[in-house]
Amino acid sequence: MSEPLRLVFAGTPEFALPALQACLASGAQVPAVYTQPDRPAGRGRQLLASPIKQAALAAGIPVEQPETLRDPAARARLAAHAPDLLVVVAYGLILPKSVLALPRLGCWNVHASLLPRWRGAAPIQRALLAGDAETGVDLMQMEAGLDTGPVLLEARTPITDADTGGSLHDRLAALGGQLLADALARLQQGETLSARPQRDEGVEYAHKLDKAEAVLDWNDSARALARKVRAFDPWPVAETRIEGERVRVWSALPLDRRSDAAPGTLVAASAEGIDIASGEGVLRILELQRDGGRRISARDWLNARRERERT
Repeated sequence: MSEPLRLVFAGTPEFALPALQACLASGAQVPAVYTQPDRPAGRGRQLLASPIKQAALAAGIPVEQPETLRDPAARARLAAHAPDLLVVVAYGLILPKSVLALPRLGCWNVHASLLPRWRGAAPIQRALLAGDAETGVDLMQMEAGLDTGPVLLEARTPITDADTGGSLHDRLAALGGQLLADALARLQQGETLSARPQRDEGVEYAHKLDKAEAVLDWNDSARALARKVRAFDPWPVAETRIEGERVRVWSALPLDRRSDAAPGTLVAASAEGIDIASGEGVLRILELQRDGGRRISARDWLNARRERERT
């Protein structure tokens, strides 16, 4: 390209930070960064700037925060930035067709799944909950449908038994930044990236997480329960009741052990863990958190239990 690429970036949470850094390091002109309006957060409910807003301001990039892009004035302001390309990563606002058509090169989206599996809001956690063996990041040419556009580039990564929602989030965010950096470099070298349409089969929707899902159903198998504990770390965190007390479960593993006890029954408690019968197998809780307390090991929980029994 004879003229520097002009791109506008749109994103909101931490997941989008590596992609924003890739844009800023690409040599392209970034006249503006779009992010959602500041939201109340914390106990004081004070307005908090998004991670993307904070990073953009630190880099000296003007920030735009429209409530919607359906407003003609907001679209006109975006058009005034004259972007060749709009890069969207976990922005959180719907882009109408009129916005998708604005940039000369269209709109790219970094999505944390291997499309068409896990289109939608929570692809990282849904992949963990389903027990998928691998996941990845797709760079997609956006169209009007929800994550239905053709895929430009893809990067894959295995899901291990040690992965949590947090660890997988961080790995996929970094992978997305690398994938975008590669695509921008190739684009600026004059290469035309070919897009492959998504398959019609294998479509799954990653619906938004609900805190109600965090409650462990002990009729599920121990393996499914362990996946839920991992997927919901760091949010919304799996929870259950042990001996009538509500606790959050941060770490657990399934045991290949049969139990004749009813699901949800505490069958053993030792320094190694708290063993609870499930619909199939036994789940060993390794780390938990009592209401108002901090994360503790099963050993610490057991010691506290013994102290309570003595008093």
